[in-house]
Amino acid sequence: MKRTAEMVLAIIGALGYAFTAAIGGMMIWLQNNRGVMEESFNEMATENPNMGMGDFEEMLDMLGTGGWFLTVASVVAIILGIVAMVLLKGNKKPVVAGIIFIATAVIVAFVSGGAGILAGIFYLIAGIMALVRKPKTIIEG
Repeated sequence: MKRTAEMVLAIIGALGYAFTAAIGGMMIWLQNNRGVMEESFNEMATENPNMGMGDFEEMLDMLGTGGWFLTVASVVAIILGIVAMVLLKGNKKPVVAGIIFIATAVIVAFVSGGAGILAGIFYLIAGIMALVRKPKTIIEG
Protein backbone atom coordinates (compact mmCIF):
# COMPACT_ATOMS: atom_id res chain seq x y z
CA MET A 1 0.00 0.00 0.00
CA LYS A 2 1.29 3.40 -0.90
CA ARG A 3 1.55 5.90 1.93
CA THR A 4 1.87 9.00 -0.23
CA ALA A 5 -0.76 11.04 1.62
CA GLU A 6 0.85 10.39 5.00
CA MET A 7 4.29 11.28 3.64
CA VAL A 8 3.05 14.54 2.11
CA LEU A 9 1.31 15.55 5.35
CA ALA A 10 4.43 14.65 7.34
CA ILE A 11 6.65 16.74 5.07
CA ILE A 12 4.29 19.71 5.37
CA GLY A 13 4.30 19.27 9.16
CA ALA A 14 8.10 19.10 9.25
CA LEU A 15 8.30 22.30 7.18
CA GLY A 16 5.87 23.92 9.62
CA TYR A 17 8.08 22.91 12.53
CA ALA A 18 11.11 24.28 10.65
CA PHE A 19 9.28 27.61 10.37
CA THR A 20 8.50 27.49 14.11
CA ALA A 21 12.16 26.77 14.84
CA ALA A 22 13.10 29.79 12.72
CA ILE A 23 10.75 31.96 14.77
CA GLY A 24 12.40 30.62 17.94
CA GLY A 25 15.81 31.40 16.49
CA MET A 26 14.65 34.93 15.70
CA MET A 27 13.50 35.34 19.31
CA ILE A 28 16.93 34.22 20.55
CA TRP A 29 18.60 36.61 18.11
CA LEU A 30 16.46 39.49 19.38
CA GLN A 31 17.41 38.68 22.96
CA ASN A 32 21.10 38.79 22.07
CA ASN A 33 20.78 42.11 20.16
CA ARG A 34 19.93 44.55 22.92
CA GLY A 35 20.22 47.60 20.65
CA VAL A 36 17.32 46.58 18.46
CA MET A 37 15.18 45.76 21.47
CA GLU A 38 16.08 48.96 23.35
CA GLU A 39 14.84 51.11 20.46
CA SER A 40 11.49 49.29 20.45
CA PHE A 41 11.28 49.43 24.23
CA ASN A 42 12.01 53.18 24.30
CA GLU A 43 9.13 53.75 21.88
CA MET A 44 6.81 51.71 24.10
CA ALA A 45 8.07 53.51 27.22
CA THR A 46 7.19 56.91 25.78
CA GLU A 47 3.61 55.72 25.25
CA ASN A 48 3.42 54.10 28.69
CA PRO A 49 5.49 55.94 31.33
CA ASN A 50 4.92 53.17 33.93
CA MET A 51 7.39 50.88 32.16
CA GLY A 52 10.93 50.72 33.57
CA MET A 53 14.21 48.92 32.89
CA GLY A 54 13.11 46.02 35.09
CA ASP A 55 10.28 45.39 32.65
CA PHE A 56 12.76 45.51 29.78
CA GLU A 57 15.04 42.93 31.39
CA GLU A 58 12.09 40.68 32.16
CA MET A 59 10.88 40.95 28.56
CA LEU A 60 14.33 39.98 27.26
CA ASP A 61 14.50 36.97 29.58
CA MET A 62 11.06 35.76 28.48
CA LEU A 63 11.97 36.28 24.84
CA GLY A 64 15.12 34.16 25.16
CA THR A 65 13.47 31.41 27.18
CA GLY A 66 10.52 31.19 24.80
CA GLY A 67 12.86 31.16 21.83
CA TRP A 68 14.85 28.25 23.23
CA PHE A 69 11.66 26.31 23.99
CA LEU A 70 10.35 26.83 20.46
CA THR A 71 13.64 25.99 18.79
CA VAL A 72 14.40 22.84 20.78
CA ALA A 73 10.83 21.52 20.64
CA SER A 74 10.63 22.12 16.89
CA VAL A 75 13.98 20.48 16.12
CA VAL A 76 12.98 17.42 18.20
CA ALA A 77 9.66 17.30 16.33
CA ILE A 78 11.45 17.41 12.98
CA ILE A 79 13.79 14.59 14.02
CA LEU A 80 10.92 12.44 15.28
CA GLY A 81 9.01 13.18 12.08
CA ILE A 82 11.93 11.99 9.98
CA VAL A 83 12.15 8.80 12.07
CA ALA A 84 8.42 8.21 11.58
CA MET A 85 8.70 8.84 7.83
CA VAL A 86 11.49 6.26 7.59
CA LEU A 87 9.27 3.76 9.43
CA LEU A 88 6.38 4.64 7.12
CA LYS A 89 8.45 4.33 3.95
CA GLY A 90 7.72 1.04 2.27
CA ASN A 91 4.91 0.39 4.75
CA LYS A 92 7.41 -1.14 7.24
CA LYS A 93 5.86 -0.17 10.58
CA PRO A 94 2.91 2.18 10.00
CA VAL A 95 1.46 1.68 13.50
CA VAL A 96 4.69 2.75 15.21
CA ALA A 97 5.02 5.70 12.81
CA GLY A 98 1.43 6.74 13.53
CA ILE A 99 2.01 6.65 17.28
CA ILE A 100 5.18 8.74 16.89
CA PHE A 101 3.35 11.32 14.75
CA ILE A 102 0.43 11.63 17.18
CA ALA A 103 2.60 11.75 20.31
CA THR A 104 4.92 14.33 18.75
CA ALA A 105 2.03 16.55 17.66
CA VAL A 106 0.38 16.53 21.08
CA ILE A 107 3.53 16.91 23.18
CA VAL A 108 5.09 19.68 21.08
CA ALA A 109 1.78 21.59 21.00
CA PHE A 110 1.81 21.67 24.81
CA VAL A 111 5.54 22.31 25.22
CA SER A 112 5.57 25.17 22.73
CA GLY A 113 2.57 26.82 24.32
CA GLY A 114 0.44 26.31 21.24
CA ALA A 115 2.94 27.84 18.82
CA GLY A 116 3.52 24.50 17.08
CA ILE A 117 -0.13 23.56 16.79
CA LEU A 118 -0.51 24.27 13.05
CA ALA A 119 2.38 21.99 12.13
CA GLY A 120 1.14 19.51 14.73
CA ILE A 121 -2.21 19.24 12.95
CA PHE A 122 -0.44 17.85 9.88
CA TYR A 123 1.46 15.34 12.02
CA LEU A 124 -1.77 14.41 13.81
CA ILE A 125 -3.64 13.75 10.56
CA ALA A 126 -0.70 11.75 9.17
CA GLY A 127 -0.58 9.71 12.38
CA ILE A 128 -4.29 8.96 12.34
CA MET A 129 -4.11 7.96 8.69
CA ALA A 130 -1.13 5.69 9.39
CA LEU A 131 -3.07 3.95 12.16
CA VAL A 132 -6.42 3.67 10.41
CA ARG A 133 -5.49 2.69 6.85
CA LYS A 134 -5.07 -1.04 6.53
CA PRO A 135 -3.71 -2.88 3.50
CA LYS A 136 -6.30 -4.48 1.27
CA THR A 137 -6.65 -8.21 1.76
CA ILE A 138 -7.19 -10.33 -1.31
CA ILE A 139 -9.68 -13.11 -0.76
CA GLU A 140 -8.83 -16.18 -2.76
CA GLY A 141 -11.55 -18.62 -3.20
